[in-house]
Amino acid sequence: MRLRLLSSAGEIDVEGGRIAPRGGGPDLALPFGDVEVRPGLVNAHDHLHRNHLPRLGSPPYASVYAWGDDLHARRAPELARRDALPREWALLFGALKNLLGGATAVVHHDPWEEAFDRHFPIRVPRLRAIHTLGLDGAAARAAVGSRTPVSLHLAEGIDAASAEEVREADRIGLLGRNLLAVHLVGADADGIARLQRSGAAVVWCPTSNLFLYGRTAPAALLSSSADVLLGTDALVSGEGTLLHEIAAARSLGLLTDEKLEAAVTHAAARRLGLPPPSLVPGAPADVVVLRRPLLVARPQDVALVLVGGNPVLADQAFGELFEVSGVPAEGLAVGGVPKLVAAPLGAVAREVFDLTPSCRRIVE
Repeated sequence: MRLRLLSSAGEIDVEGGRIAPRGGGPDLALPFGDVEVRPGLVNAHDHLHRNHLPRLGSPPYASVYAWGDDLHARRAPELARRDALPREWALLFGALKNLLGGATAVVHHDPWEEAFDRHFPIRVPRLRAIHTLGLDGAAARAAVGSRTPVSLHLAEGIDAASAEEVREADRIGLLGRNLLAVHLVGADADGIARLQRSGAAVVWCPTSNLFLYGRTAPAALLSSSADVLLGTDALVSGEGTLLHEIAAARSLGLLTDEKLEAAVTHAAARRLGLPPPSLVPGAPADVVVLRRPLLVARPQDVALVLVGGNPVLADQAFGELFEVSGVPAEGLAVGGVPKLVAAPLGAVAREVFDLTPSCRRIVE
């Protein structure tokens, strides 16, 4: 099927999962008017199976280790909700959260899941995910010299031990261009200098950091020459979708608008080994249509998301797209705007919202 997206900026054809060269008539043309059509966004940090949990804890904490100890000591009943959904539905809800924010690719900072190999609705790049040096030191040492990206929670806290983790990662040889160093809330001046010299990428999750620790990665690190990627973290600590994270990051004023946009597009794709975001013929048809500019858009402004040319989310007015694509669709209201999502994402959302009403914030 050949699909044509019509907007005030021009026309884009999609066929066979890729952006197609113009030629011939489309099977379906969708008129969007004055919108922003762009390659899908990239979320550089999430735990897809933990998004159906409420925000947990009694922050602020000194470190991720203190948070973990507190959850297991005092929040066991709430943590038990991890098993309240079938595993695949928990992963699908994580995917939905990302699609609502215009993301077509997301880093799952946990072991690979079989569900990702079975027509999963969002792209999940393969990489080596290591929890922390304190909990997974052996895995961290084994990842030294890895040719694939290595994602590691590093210096996640505000105490001296958190700052020391950057030096420990340097001592074992883990700092380098393949490292995606996540959080870095506790990086001190020496740690920032080491990270900069190493070429490691910074994965910034501001709303999760502010919730857990009352502060986020140092301004000196974010304004340095290091590549900065943006992540949402899971709803157990983060605020919401990638668009929520962009808004929060922008409000802090620690990145230029240019660097913030790169954090969810070109810089993220380059550091994760994904194809460069593009709408030129031959590029993967991972497309998002926004009714407002990226840096001020909210989930209700996401008019269409295609992943590999397949519709996964759209305004209800474009329901014909699901029909001609042979993709079963379900209704979901987002910010009061009626949407359609690929089945069973609507049913998954309703199940999670009944289980954990606070998770409704991603559609409010």
